[in-house]
Amino acid sequence: MTRLITRLASTLLIAASVHGGVSRAADGGITVVAAENFYGDIARQVAGDRAAVVSVIANPAEDPHLFEVTPGIVRQVADARIVVLNGAGYDSWMEKILGSSSRPQRIVINAAELTGYKAGDNPHIWYAPATMPKVAGAISDAFVKADPAHADEYRERLAKTLASIAAVAKRAADLKRKFSGMPVTATEPVFGAMADALGLVMRNQRFQRAVMNDTEPSAREIAAFENDLREHRVKVLFYNSQVSAKLTDRLRSIAVDAKIPVVGISETMPPGSSYQNWLLNELDTLDKALSGPPA
Repeated sequence: MTRLITRLASTLLIAASVHGGVSRAADGGITVVAAENFYGDIARQVAGDRAAVVSVIANPAEDPHLFEVTPGIVRQVADARIVVLNGAGYDSWMEKILGSSSRPQRIVINAAELTGYKAGDNPHIWYAPATMPKVAGAISDAFVKADPAHADEYRERLAKTLASIAAVAKRAADLKRKFSGMPVTATEPVFGAMADALGLVMRNQRFQRAVMNDTEPSAREIAAFENDLREHRVKVLFYNSQVSAKLTDRLRSIAVDAKIPVVGISETMPPGSSYQNWLLNELDTLDKALSGPPA
């Protein structure tokens, strides 16, 4: 999401700097703001009913690259006791809001910092199986610090959450044994961390980074991508289902014409789902695509 349009005006930064205090929900729970809804979902799983969790980016029907900050979002972040963001340049708008004011009691959880990612790396780190257990642990620690009287509850829910997240890593390990070494490609590197975990061989990575960074891939890179599809050099095309552009739509059409399975990948968790079910569903879809039609 390095193409993200923040348009964070100075008036919004002023709003953050003057809106003081540590806010709690009406029922006395802790207020949490998550930049993305999959982090918000994990916060809800660990908190139970003891936190009011707001996820800023939560609509999978919209292109997250076109997200714009509003004064309401700035106020929510300013009031939050706990803030969770992706980091690594993915949600730099959140870093700007946080940097606009000092809140001594606010706890900030940066997933990239927890997992060793930095700006310039592929920022879609929630697809790495090792990421969310660390984030969940940090969220639990934050709740314990903010509300030590209910520490045992947070730790108990953390254990249940980690056990559920472990199903994603187990499914990924199963697919790695089944498909490791298979060549695949993608319109953007959204699924890249999971593809690495599965041992898939990802082609056209320079093309993907160009699209992610909103720059034009070279003619040579476009031709190589098209040839991979037409000549069946790849087994699957991962397609960012939240972003529509003429070039990537054309590649999707080429894949369909060549009977290369297209697996839609999103950057935002679908409504009514959980982080775990979201990833498990995508892994199930990939399993079917790579397994081919029934004999």
